[in-house]
Amino acid sequence: MSPGDPVDVAPQPDPPDQPDQPDQAEPEEQAELLTLADGLPEITETEAGLAEVCRRLAEGTGPVAIDAERASGYRYSNRAYLIQLRRDGSGTALIDPIAFSSMAPLQEVLAGTEWILHAATQDLPCLNEIGLHPDALFDTELAGRLLGYPRVGLATLVETLLGFRMKKEHSAADWSTRPLPPSWLEYAALDVEVLVELRDRLAAELEESGKAEWARQEFDHLRGFVAPVRHEAWRRTSGVHRVRGRRALGAVRALWQARDEIASQRDVTPGRIVPDSALVAAAVAQPADRGALLATKGFHGRGAERYSSRWIEALNEAATLEEEDLPARSPRGDGPPVPRAWAEKDPVAGRRLAWAREAMARLSELHQVPQENLLTPDTLRRVLWEPPATRDAGDLLDRVVDRLGDLGARSWQVALTAPLLTTAILEAEREPEPTPGPTPEPMPEDQGVADSAGSNGDEGSESGGSDVGTSSTGTS
Repeated sequence: MSPGDPVDVAPQPDPPDQPDQPDQAEPEEQAELLTLADGLPEITETEAGLAEVCRRLAEGTGPVAIDAERASGYRYSNRAYLIQLRRDGSGTALIDPIAFSSMAPLQEVLAGTEWILHAATQDLPCLNEIGLHPDALFDTELAGRLLGYPRVGLATLVETLLGFRMKKEHSAADWSTRPLPPSWLEYAALDVEVLVELRDRLAAELEESGKAEWARQEFDHLRGFVAPVRHEAWRRTSGVHRVRGRRALGAVRALWQARDEIASQRDVTPGRIVPDSALVAAAVAQPADRGALLATKGFHGRGAERYSSRWIEALNEAATLEEEDLPARSPRGDGPPVPRAWAEKDPVAGRRLAWAREAMARLSELHQVPQENLLTPDTLRRVLWEPPATRDAGDLLDRVVDRLGDLGARSWQVALTAPLLTTAILEAEREPEPTPGPTPEPMPEDQGVADSAGSNGDEGSESGGSDVGTSSTGTS
């Protein structure tokens, strides 16, 4: 039955009389739907069209709003399939980058201008890939975080600050589709329609709150963003935690690598060939041939049968690996252990982390900035797990400042967090004070028992720090 088919419903008896109900609150009036002020522009896909877009951009003034649409969930690559731009005096342009061998004319006209992006780390890699690099930028999502807005999605900020409601129906579309439907193009154009106005509102709030310099440093840092390369990415296979034994882990790795190679060659997202659950099912079952593989419960997907020989080959390779070539049960990392292991591995380090977490939570509340924006959790842990050896307060502070800078913290972050981390290091070195327990009543038969009764302070002397550490969210 399709959603539009009529449904036969048996007649229902009239409901019994109900007592009078209090008046229901009127639903809040929806914000006005955002529409395109200048109509939908034609998509630019010729050299002459690109030259015209560049001419109009050159005649405009102020920063340039930019967005890019990718085909996440459909394609292996992270390439841009549509670029949207808007500038005061220039209007909106929609460019199909697939139609061009070079975006050099666009990069040339954008030189020296400020780019306005929302969630820049999502779009910068695909824009950089086609030769577009900002000389300056303003990230509206990051600005919202620094200002303490609890929700910083574009639609939420636009509605909160500008009073317009945005369409959301094409957020997961396959933007590699050609031709792109007009409704999709309208949705894409709306993403930059009021980005300039949003930037101006957020910039004014940053100035008023004294956070404009923080934002400037963050935006400048973002210009050099490069998407991180995941070490042992196969370990992120959904359900891999259910796999027992290094041999089975080796099978997951071999199957994942085979699928990744196929996906890369076909430019299809890996999960559309076979899902993660299929890799795990095959790794656990260890089928010996094609028939057993295809009969494995949970092994399915468009490429399950088509690439069955590749899956069997991968399983056979894993089955014949030498013991030393099998993957470790846990990933090998170059950083500190997971926070929950600190107290056991190094009680002093555990106290450092607990003290710092509590102080970071207070600092976050004071400045209305998420803890991860004050300092990344990885940076915090690296400084505290192996702190500088000196315990002279002044020298220690200088060394913590240097260490934070080496790890990429910006100067505003260093100024706020270096004193806090220095204190955490020093405080953790002190022996925790025993917590005095209740003084027992003297025993009638022996008054001296009261003098010799011990407290239970040692038993819970560190529990306060641990509780604080685990309850502080955002920094781990």
